[in-house]
Amino acid sequence: MNKNLKHILILIIGIIAINYISSKIYKRFDLTTDKRYTLNESAINIIKDIESPIVIDVFLEGDDFPSEFRRLQNETKQLLEEFLAKNKNIVFNFINPLEDESKRELRIQQLTQSGLTPMQLSVQENGKSSQAIIFPWALASYNEQTVIIPLVKNKIGASQQDLVSNSVQHLEYAFADGFNKLTRPKQHKIAILKGNKQLEDKYIADFVKKIGEYYFIAPFTLDSVSTNPQKTLKDLNSFDLIISAKPTETFTEEEKFVLDQYTMNGGKSLWLIDAVAIEKDSLYNDTGINFAITRDLNLTDFFFKYGVRVNPVMVSSLYSAPITLAMGSGSESQFQNLRWPYSPLASSSNNHPIVNNLNLVKFDFANQIDTLKNSIKKTILLESAPLTKLEGTPREVSLNVVTQEQDPTSFNKGNQTLAVLLEGEFNSVYSNRVKPFKLLEDKNKSVPTKMVVIADGDVIKNDVIRNAPQELGFDRWTGQTYGNKEFLLNTVNYLLDDGGLINIRSKEIAVAFLDQQKIASQKTKWQLINIALPLILLGVFGFVFNYLRKKKHTS
Repeated sequence: MNKNLKHILILIIGIIAINYISSKIYKRFDLTTDKRYTLNESAINIIKDIESPIVIDVFLEGDDFPSEFRRLQNETKQLLEEFLAKNKNIVFNFINPLEDESKRELRIQQLTQSGLTPMQLSVQENGKSSQAIIFPWALASYNEQTVIIPLVKNKIGASQQDLVSNSVQHLEYAFADGFNKLTRPKQHKIAILKGNKQLEDKYIADFVKKIGEYYFIAPFTLDSVSTNPQKTLKDLNSFDLIISAKPTETFTEEEKFVLDQYTMNGGKSLWLIDAVAIEKDSLYNDTGINFAITRDLNLTDFFFKYGVRVNPVMVSSLYSAPITLAMGSGSESQFQNLRWPYSPLASSSNNHPIVNNLNLVKFDFANQIDTLKNSIKKTILLESAPLTKLEGTPREVSLNVVTQEQDPTSFNKGNQTLAVLLEGEFNSVYSNRVKPFKLLEDKNKSVPTKMVVIADGDVIKNDVIRNAPQELGFDRWTGQTYGNKEFLLNTVNYLLDDGGLINIRSKEIAVAFLDQQKIASQKTKWQLINIALPLILLGVFGFVFNYLRKKKHTS
């Protein structure tokens, strides 16, 4: 008896000790093959020192969710639990915004006006189809500030399962990005170059507004180069990044030298260049015809030295965005979306953080980029589809192309580079050349820096309706939203982030789904297997058991 009491006492003491140790030592283990629940170090760094609560309201709650979006709901909960495990000041709630049926329409209107656009989904379960409205958004609040966090990552042509897969892969970046906006003050400064007839402010307003959430933005003109180049360069060097959005006026050698020395001093730059002069709006005339001609910006040697050449040819592709035209005459005319080869849709063949899991990017009268051999690392960010041809200039461009049958065999130039990232130590354009003016200290080789060249200025251009800028990438005629804004934002983040938050986008997560059609067609079969088969087996076992028992006792 004493021995039993001793064993019981040891067991109790052991249990108490294990509980005490486990309360002091806490460890989570991620056993998934893709490490989906292991937070990126950049995401952890954003929240680790937060000392007051970040309150997150997630609108992924409801009874009529499709099974795919219930997966997104569960993945969101598990991700937020991982953030909570790293910092107890992460507080989250899941809310059904349409729970009160009597105020459903009013609530939808209120949320839409706040920027939380609803999604209408097709629900196919148990062999039946229905429609459901969800709000795939979260609101994160911290110290009287609130940001909107998108939970769905759209992609043109994606099924609901693909949509959820893309969204799950994007979740960590979406929340880390939101937390970053709330908790970290702006640091970097961006200069929007003016003075060479770049796009007017209203045509880049949506993108400038977006990057203004992350960085300080200011216009900068190079006009003062002619009178005080030293001061111009000094002022320009105070910016971390310059953006030149579709310049249409030639750069002087003095301006180029300042821009070159800015790069030599480690400045980053984003160039959106048109080597061909043609505008889609110029075709909306009585004839529907205009001429595309070469645009000389005096930048050929500038980019050539850095390792790229923007060629004055137009990229025409069978895989392109449509143009919307009024077809017919008088009262019988109707707007139609027609094939337009001069708006190629670009994608990427690599998983670089800038373009990983990115929607298609729309170009207009894009040009082709050649990469040249030098010491600079070059990464092709975007390229056209394989069914592409190149059209030289000068050339007549007519709207009549929408009614002409295109010969697929003529689109035989393969993928064409439309955007490229340059990284490394750049050699000066003016090394071993006569300088346009003297600087107190000019450099012939840069410190490590980065540059992105995009062969189309319209990638950054938003529509303007009644003098009001529209969302960049949104086509009001087709209802499609292209990936232009996300691509440019990722580009700016990468150029200024040096491998931090933007690298979260490279995370690959595989999401497995149930086949709803298979479930519906085989529902009865598996119900019988799961219900009837155990009963049959039990009956057979009982029969055999009784038979053997009787045989044993009768013998």
